[in-house]
Amino acid sequence: MTAPHARSASAIADAVNAGRISALSVAEDTLARIAAYDAIQPQIWISRISDEDFRAAARAIDARIAAGEKLPLAGVPYAAKDNIDVAGLETTAACPAFTYSPDRSATVIERLAEAGALCVGKTNLDQFATGLNGTRSPYGAPRNAYNLAYVSGGSSSGSSVAVAAGLVDFALGTDTAGSGRVPAAFQHLIGFKPSKGRWSNRGLVPACRTLDCISVFTHDSADARLIDQVIAGWDAEDPYSKAQADRARAVQTIGVPRRAQRAWFGDSEAEFLYDTALDVLAGQADVVEIDIGFLQEAATLLYGGPWVAERTAALVSILARDPDALDPTVRAVVEPGFAIPAVELFQGIYRLAELKRQADQMWEGIDLLAFPTTGTTYRVAEMLAAPIALNSNLGFYTNFVNLLDMAAVAVPAGVRENGTGFGITLIGPADTDRALLDAADAYRAAADFPPLPPLDLEGRMQTVKLAVVGAHLKDMPLHWQLTSRNATFVGAFETAPTYRLYAMADSVPPKPALVHSADGGAIALEVYELGVAEFGSFVADVPAPLAIGTVTLADGSSVKGFVAEPRAVDGAEDITHLGGWRAFINRKA
Repeated sequence: MTAPHARSASAIADAVNAGRISALSVAEDTLARIAAYDAIQPQIWISRISDEDFRAAARAIDARIAAGEKLPLAGVPYAAKDNIDVAGLETTAACPAFTYSPDRSATVIERLAEAGALCVGKTNLDQFATGLNGTRSPYGAPRNAYNLAYVSGGSSSGSSVAVAAGLVDFALGTDTAGSGRVPAAFQHLIGFKPSKGRWSNRGLVPACRTLDCISVFTHDSADARLIDQVIAGWDAEDPYSKAQADRARAVQTIGVPRRAQRAWFGDSEAEFLYDTALDVLAGQADVVEIDIGFLQEAATLLYGGPWVAERTAALVSILARDPDALDPTVRAVVEPGFAIPAVELFQGIYRLAELKRQADQMWEGIDLLAFPTTGTTYRVAEMLAAPIALNSNLGFYTNFVNLLDMAAVAVPAGVRENGTGFGITLIGPADTDRALLDAADAYRAAADFPPLPPLDLEGRMQTVKLAVVGAHLKDMPLHWQLTSRNATFVGAFETAPTYRLYAMADSVPPKPALVHSADGGAIALEVYELGVAEFGSFVADVPAPLAIGTVTLADGSSVKGFVAEPRAVDGAEDITHLGGWRAFINRKA
């Protein structure tokens, strides 16, 4: 399930090393892609290397290859989130008043340069990496590459879009609470968040210094492995760096949240896609439900507890000098940290240690966790209307990971009807990074995904799928209400075997009532697709006691469809045994 416009970092490096292509030709293709996409989303960039400097850097790679070097990332273009220092470009963290010019690149940038990778520019982000949605930046809100009406995810918004749109072959993000995983899920990407300390943070503008991880977006886990080989390792200049370690971990048991603890925020499509992913995983290992209450308690410490003060500590200077320079939502999140006393902080540290002990005990019985990356997604307009509440929903399954010193990789797990992505995250204890990437490979090889949709280059028309069971079926009396709205026929299906169908009494023209029932059967129906406005006008014409609700199909997916109030069955004939309205009409005829 790789986008046709995507390029492989591994394949580019192999071709450049072998002399089949030049780094300069890759650079020219990259510049052309960026120029074309700038007309769609120029806001994914905060700063860029000049075209001539980029070409010069590519020529330098070709010269190194000609001199006999073999470079693991020869000529591979990439982008860096603009809270990571790149010499020659300003670092803003999406706050113009914070801007500075670093004398030296971050350690991860230096290691990528040594390996032959070419940084093309710095990408937009939720200011100071505070957010999971991508709308909190004075440079604009990067939008989902597959549906421009929806959030890209954040805080690594620009980096995720740059990879999703095929502009670069990988991009660095950061991940404190999910910022390298949520955008990956929304845009059909791999989001690899290494163990804390595996990749150096020297040259990173901190969000929470004890929790921050630089992360990477790729189209496949092979590229994530390659970048990890280049970047991972001890850095004496980073006080939180640790020696690289790789713990083998055979996957025999996978932990998932208890059904009652899963939060979907009204999103039945996400629930269906997660259940589908679990079916795949169940073919590879034992899937067991676990109590995630202690994980959720740990998560609350990040934004609802004393770790808010660590974000405040990172921004003390700008908050003192120019607090109005902060995005209002970011300021509302971090400013309360000034009021958190040291006593509360230490109490939080003690409680986190207890929760970490529970996590350690959990790993004795399971080999990895497989959680939804998020329980839902949102349109940009929705996020702007409720920026804190909806952002919090996006972190429900992600916020605990770094607090409890875990590694994680976000993996694509389905295509939503609106074109955006749904993903799962595989989570393991520290230093199981490579084992998680192996597990991601195994999952993707076993899963059967539909093709990715095309990129949204002009604003995708929003549509709704509608199930009809009676008078709106093709050749029935009210079918014109669909054709007059340019509805498109999707297909003939059946409901899940949990419905009863009644022929309502005294209905003109004759109409059925579909009622959910545990002792029901499968009912034949047709599904049509309408524009959102047309769907709204259709719903406005639906007379009581009928209504439009949500109907579950035989495969477990859900669509909007006709349902009925209890009074609809008064005096009605139960025709469930016929299996559908057409059979009833044919019987009458």
